[in-house]
Amino acid sequence: MQRDFRWLWVYEIGYAADNSRTLNVDSTAMTLPMSDPTAWATAMNNLGMAPLGIAGQPILPDFDPALGMMTGIPPITPMMPGLGIVPPPIPPDMPVVKEIIHCKSCTLFPPNPNLPPPATRERPPGCKTVFVGGLPENGTEQIIVEVFEQCGEIIAIRKSKKNFCHIRFAEEYMVDKALYLSGYRIRLGSSTDKKDTGRLHVDFAQARDDLYEWECKQRMLAREERHRRRMEEERLRPPSPPPVVHYSDHECSIVAEKLKDDSKFSEAVQTLLTWIERGEVNRRSANNFYSMIQSANSHVRRLVNEKAAHEKDMEEAKEKFKQALSGILIQFEQIVAVYHSASKQKAWDHFTKAQRKNISVWCKQAEEIRNIHNDELMGIRREEEMEMSDDEIEETTETKETEESALVSQAEALKEENDSLRWQLDAYRNEVELLKQEQGKAHREDDPNKEQQLKLLQQALQGMQQHLLKVQEEYKKKEAELEKLKDDKLQVEKMLENLKEKESCASRLCASNQDSEYPLEKTMNSSPIKSEREALLVGIISTFLHVHPFGASIEYICSYLHRLDNKICTSDVECLMGRLQHTFKQEMTGVGASLEKRWKFCGFEGLKLT
Repeated sequence: MQRDFRWLWVYEIGYAADNSRTLNVDSTAMTLPMSDPTAWATAMNNLGMAPLGIAGQPILPDFDPALGMMTGIPPITPMMPGLGIVPPPIPPDMPVVKEIIHCKSCTLFPPNPNLPPPATRERPPGCKTVFVGGLPENGTEQIIVEVFEQCGEIIAIRKSKKNFCHIRFAEEYMVDKALYLSGYRIRLGSSTDKKDTGRLHVDFAQARDDLYEWECKQRMLAREERHRRRMEEERLRPPSPPPVVHYSDHECSIVAEKLKDDSKFSEAVQTLLTWIERGEVNRRSANNFYSMIQSANSHVRRLVNEKAAHEKDMEEAKEKFKQALSGILIQFEQIVAVYHSASKQKAWDHFTKAQRKNISVWCKQAEEIRNIHNDELMGIRREEEMEMSDDEIEETTETKETEESALVSQAEALKEENDSLRWQLDAYRNEVELLKQEQGKAHREDDPNKEQQLKLLQQALQGMQQHLLKVQEEYKKKEAELEKLKDDKLQVEKMLENLKEKESCASRLCASNQDSEYPLEKTMNSSPIKSEREALLVGIISTFLHVHPFGASIEYICSYLHRLDNKICTSDVECLMGRLQHTFKQEMTGVGASLEKRWKFCGFEGLKLT
């Protein structure tokens, strides 16, 4: 007994959920028993091929024709399930060998492996339906089911009278198994009649049901993707703040207690703000809200004290920094003094050339670092002096701005009151006109009640008009005062500019006097101002007294000047002001015990006299 051993290559095509096509090539080495060799030779002759074995060798002459298939084992075909073993890779030039498929009512013979594969159209999306052409004329729907049910579950078959049909499968991968049968020759039974034979042509078919199911599947996948993306966004989104509870008496008492606690103050204030914005304030809850606002206001003093403490810490830190920097500068000075003493000839001659070079380099470096730190310290002192002068200027400007803002607010309040009175007057006039019209229509001129109403309305109108006139007069007065203040402000600004110009001229004159070669003793003796320092004092005192039009005592003036320089003497200032009779004048104010001397600025009047 001899057997023919052959390799069978099986292609299985599967589809994942996303319709991506993956090809799994499975090969299984197995022994297939040879059926009737006469039938095999007849099939090969029908295909126009020499009677060869599957592996390409000629059929052996000593082949036992009585050899049949093993009992109990059906013929192994590529359409049998369970042949999903992972094979070794297929060489690209090796042709795929197909096997004869035996069915109950028909037999399928494979095509010539040397021929090109059958052509197919482009696969429609979600294709589950195939077109099968080349069916035998005597083929029935039962034979079609018998052949193609091995590919998978068949849902519907639509057969035509012109030897073709459409088959719809349950899954998409079954279509690829059906395409494997394209090119096979089919024979019904053992008949060789033309009506009982045909060449199968299997191709993709476009069906509306397949497209609809595919679109539904795509929409489902898109929904899942959107849901997954939304869940991911919700997971990455930062948590929302806790909701603010609704107002009630119990919650109000809790918030009031939290407002008194410094650690829970910010949370309680946020809750209070939310309640007020929601409109929870009414007549019943107004007292509770007022007490909470009052407790919130009590924290203002604490915050101010904290700010003052922080400012104090900052000032102390600045002072410590200044002290440390001055100590560093002293040490630098000592080091530089050491270098300078070492550079003197008494010690310099005893050093070598390299030692002298190092000492000179170190001296230059120490001097540079000392100069840098010295400039930094001087800059800090200048900033402090500028801050002091800015604070004094801001005090004077703030007082003027507060006065102006008060007048402006009063003027606006009078304007609003004027408008409201005007509107009330118009309303009363309209009421009077309506009453007159009603009187004319009803012809009841003798009614005493209406006459009394008219008199009352007229009296009210007269009172409103008088009040309106008074308000208008007050408004005009305030406007005049505001204009005067503006004029005074402009004059003060001009005077400040003039004083600045005078100071610059005085500084220029002093500089020119210092640079000149000839002595100016006679001119200095003749002029009341003897130095640049006195000129600066005159300018500062003039500015100070111009801001105080009612005059100031010598102690007040000196207290202001001591802020700028502690070395200023009161007698020197009084002597200087006494020499400038056209610029300053002294007056006596008060009566009895309150009698005091005050200095005033009279520079504008003295300018006219001189």
